Amino acid sequence: MRFLLTLALLGMVAAIAWWQFEARIPSQWHPWKPLSVDDPLTPVTKWKLHRLGDRREDCLATLATAPDGALRMTPLEDHEPVEGCPLENVVRVHGGDVDFNASFVAACPLALAWVMFERQRLQPAAETHFGSRVAHVEHYGSYSCRRVYGREDGRMSEHATAEALDVAAFRLADGQRIALQEHWDEEGERGDFLREIRDGACDLFGNVLGPDYNPAHADHFHFGMRGYRLCR
Repeated sequence: MRFLLTLALLGMVAAIAWWQFEARIPSQWHPWKPLSVDDPLTPVTKWKLHRLGDRREDCLATLATAPDGALRMTPLEDHEPVEGCPLENVVRVHGGDVDFNASFVAACPLALAWVMFERQRLQPAAETHFGSRVAHVEHYGSYSCRRVYGREDGRMSEHATAEALDVAAFRLADGQRIALQEHWDEEGERGDFLREIRDGACDLFGNVLGPDYNPAHADHFHFGMRGYRLCR
C-alpha cells in the first residue's frame, strides 16, 4: 500500500513539474499551442502549418490573427471546379499588404504560409536591399487540375489541390520591378534579393523551386506545401 501511495505521489509531482515546464515553452516552439501569423519562425512552424491541412476552423482562426489589412481573403466551401480535382479547406486570396495581378484560390495552409512569408521574410528583405516595401506581386496562379509538368501520367501536381503558388515578379512601392526571368542571375541587389527570399521561403513552405531547380522554373518560384525541405 505504501509503495502504491509513493508511486501516486511521484506521479503527481512529475505531472506538476511537466505542467510548469510546458507553461514556460514559448508558443512558437510548442507543437500543440495554436499558431499565430506573427509567431517567430522555428523548425516547429512548418509542422504546425501541415497540421492545419484538414482543420478548416483552426486554420481560419489562425488566418484571423493577421493584423487588420494584412490579408484580404474569402473562405470558400469545399467544391470540385474540375472533375477529379476537388478542393477542400480553401480560401480565395484577394490581397493585403501587397496587391496581386489576380486573386487566387489557395489551400488554407498555403494562404497562411504566404502571409507569414510576406510579413516575416519578403518585406524585411525588400526593406534591407532597397529601402522600399513590396507593393505588388505577379503570379502565374495556384489551382490547375493537372499532373506534374502537365504530363499525361504520373502523380498529380500540388496545383491540383491549390497547395502551390507560382510567383514571377515583385514590384516595389517605389516602382522598381524585380523579375526572376530577368534578374535571378544578376550580381547586385536584385539578384541578392531574389536569392534571399528564396531561402527565406524555405522556412515556411514544404518545397520551394526556382531557376536553380530546372529550366521549367526559370521564370518563377514554385511555393508548395508538400514535403518539408526541398529548397532549390
